[in-house]
Amino acid sequence: MLVTEFSTDVVEAPDRFALWEESTSRSHMRNRLRSNDQNDFRAKLRSVGLGEVAVSALACPHLEIVRTAKLIRQSDPEAYLITCFLRAEGVISLGGGDTALRDGDLVVLDSSRPFRGDVHPGAGGWSHVTVQFPRGLLPLPEKTVLPLLAVPISGRQGIGGVFIRWLSDLHARAYEFTPADIPTLAAVTLDLLASVIARCLRVEETLCPEARRSALRAEIDAFVEQHLADPAMTPRTIADAHHISLRHLQQLLAEDDTSPAAWIRHRRLERCRFDLANPLLNARPIQAIAARWGFTDPAHFSRLFRAAYGISPRDFRNLRAEACANRQQRCAN
Repeated sequence: MLVTEFSTDVVEAPDRFALWEESTSRSHMRNRLRSNDQNDFRAKLRSVGLGEVAVSALACPHLEIVRTAKLIRQSDPEAYLITCFLRAEGVISLGGGDTALRDGDLVVLDSSRPFRGDVHPGAGGWSHVTVQFPRGLLPLPEKTVLPLLAVPISGRQGIGGVFIRWLSDLHARAYEFTPADIPTLAAVTLDLLASVIARCLRVEETLCPEARRSALRAEIDAFVEQHLADPAMTPRTIADAHHISLRHLQQLLAEDDTSPAAWIRHRRLERCRFDLANPLLNARPIQAIAARWGFTDPAHFSRLFRAAYGISPRDFRNLRAEACANRQQRCAN
């Protein structure tokens, strides 16, 4: 399974923290944990397994995480752990120094080096996302990454923002993926992270051309997803936003046998298809859903949808509603 869901609500309050310790020691590197809410530790975790890359979203109360030298000697996966703060603040301690972190910050840690983290999540939703993988998978030398350990990286703008949006979208669409998607998802995650680190250290030239190209493609994909609702988004605006020529953009997408215009159209149609399958949106007119994703001409949208999926938007919505009622398919959330 690509997606694993877990909640401490499956046991009684006194047993919840122990269950969390046991479960996260299997899904993540083993650490010493403590919480101000140990008497009733209500937490949940959603993990997306991408081969050797694990991406997990967590929602929990206060949590202190300590990686000790003794635990390292007992078991060391020789991995990087990247934590992205979504609705949380805290302090990371490494080598005797303390670093404050807040919403939108990213931080890189190494399983082979002792550290302490004290995290205070905010209310509602996922508090933070973690990415864990063997160090050898990152296309950057360890000595290059070392100066950035426990240093806050902004995920509120630039390439750091693209990385956080990528992880958020990956989790939002977790159940749409299949095992065949794993290599691509893992590669984009690692290459985009490498680009974030390289940009912070001003060593982009150390990345191989493939990693730079993959990171650029991920950045473009994130930009397209963010602006799908804007009918004015064109291949030219995408190229200009990334300081590349229109020809360069065309060549980049040609590697996937598509064009910029076709890619934009495909992503908009996919968003429309997802909304049409959502029973919570059954009262919303099809024209309104099309307009939300940049299709201003209802007749043109209907022709494009039928050409792509072999069925009209209305018939697709009706079929999905019937299948959902009969429990023949997973209903959209």
